[in-house]
Amino acid sequence: MATQLIPPPGTQQEQLNDGEGAVMGFFEHLDELRVRLFRAMLGLAVGMIIALLVASPVVSYLAASSGNFLIAISPTENISIFFRVTLMIGAIIASPIITYQLLMFIIPGLTNTEKRWVLMSIPATTAMFLFGVVFTWLILMPAYNMFLNGFLATVIKPQWTGDNYFGFITSVLFWHGVAFETPVVFYVIGRLGLITAKQMLHFWRHAVVGAAIFAGFIAPTYDPITMIAITIILFSLYLFSVALVAFGVPNGWSGPPKAV
Repeated sequence: MATQLIPPPGTQQEQLNDGEGAVMGFFEHLDELRVRLFRAMLGLAVGMIIALLVASPVVSYLAASSGNFLIAISPTENISIFFRVTLMIGAIIASPIITYQLLMFIIPGLTNTEKRWVLMSIPATTAMFLFGVVFTWLILMPAYNMFLNGFLATVIKPQWTGDNYFGFITSVLFWHGVAFETPVVFYVIGRLGLITAKQMLHFWRHAVVGAAIFAGFIAPTYDPITMIAITIILFSLYLFSVALVAFGVPNGWSGPPKAV
């Protein structure tokens, strides 16, 4: 009678539940992560090369918003500012590639329908990020600068260093842009059948707390007015996400979305 040999753990190729591919082992996942990170960094490098062409005028444009003549207190501060802005522009240019590589690392376990919806969200996610950056720059940054320039101005004259100011505005623009991606993220989660609009509305109190915590993370100042204003903006994005899932996803209000 022939004895059937059982392969040792880690060598047997198992199939996914949906029958669309094989489950990778731990080291295969690490290698896949290495490949995706390399491609994302390559995309970022290409984006930064393109950003070098416009970094100088962008630095001049951003510096004009400070309302003060910025100073440098170290010999290399101007170089640091230039490459900080270059990195921000390069990341914006490469954001679709970075998002794609991240999602491609996550989505092998999804079905074809789920993969399609996740990949289709990349342009919308990028557009919402850019919209958040523009909205922050045109609407919120003038208010932030006015408050910071005027706070105790009769006692302490505001005089910002270039490195601190550009670190401030690049951080504010980036995290506000990330916040504006939340409606698309919730829409995709709804499409995957992981959440419904009714559930989201049920946890509105948790959303308020989460918005307040995130507002404390991305707010440029910690005064109550700014914190409340940003919390309201974040919670409004959450409510918009509820409406998007309710009306944009089949059976999105109380039942799992149907695959289309």
